[in-house]
Amino acid sequence: MLAVWLIPVLTACGGDAADRGAGDSTRVGVGPATAPMESTTVAPGAATVSARPADAPRALFVGTSLTAGLGLADPQTQSWPGVIQQIADSVGVPLAVTNAGLSGETSAGALRRVDWLLREPYDMIVIETGANDGLRGVNADSTAANITELIARARTMHPAATILLVQMEAPTNMGPVYTKRFHDLFPQVARESGAVLLPFILEGVGGVPRFNQGDGIHPTAEGARMAAWNVWPGIRYALRQR
Repeated sequence: MLAVWLIPVLTACGGDAADRGAGDSTRVGVGPATAPMESTTVAPGAATVSARPADAPRALFVGTSLTAGLGLADPQTQSWPGVIQQIADSVGVPLAVTNAGLSGETSAGALRRVDWLLREPYDMIVIETGANDGLRGVNADSTAANITELIARARTMHPAATILLVQMEAPTNMGPVYTKRFHDLFPQVARESGAVLLPFILEGVGGVPRFNQGDGIHPTAEGARMAAWNVWPGIRYALRQR
């Protein structure tokens, strides 16, 4: 269960790239037919995966290089948010995905840029953060506080939006006490904030060579598809609740 895939390198989710830029950075869980397509205005640091009908729920995916699709030939379509868009399209679920993944971002970095990202209207906000915190051994309480504040700001700016938090894991070489505390912070934050908790995104992917790129860390396109299917049931459930 724990993220053994994180052990090899500190730059697993993009290293310190975001330290030089806008950020330095993370309950379980679908709608009608099509309408004319339209362009989507994108907040700074985000990339729209696909334009959707004007009345389709808009989902913002905030995350690290795992969300950004680092190393993939076509991150817009092959990253796990891109695959979520494809799944939604294939089953006739209206959803407009905006990918705001940023390599190297910690939860503190996500908090610093979230106000810019949230200037656009969104119906759903999916948060994948913390992987780089775990790699750096950031105090779990600090990570929990950052994610709690991130969710609070999202609620303030978009009171009607559904907020989903992706479970993440720390590397096992940080020791059992840290890895357990890190694991536990996600359900705790979700419970206290009322956010939807999604499963660990790399379940069945992490540590499996055929599903990971040469760094042994970032998923291949096939691995990203598996990651998307890990969390799709929760996203679909949350959309139904709307």
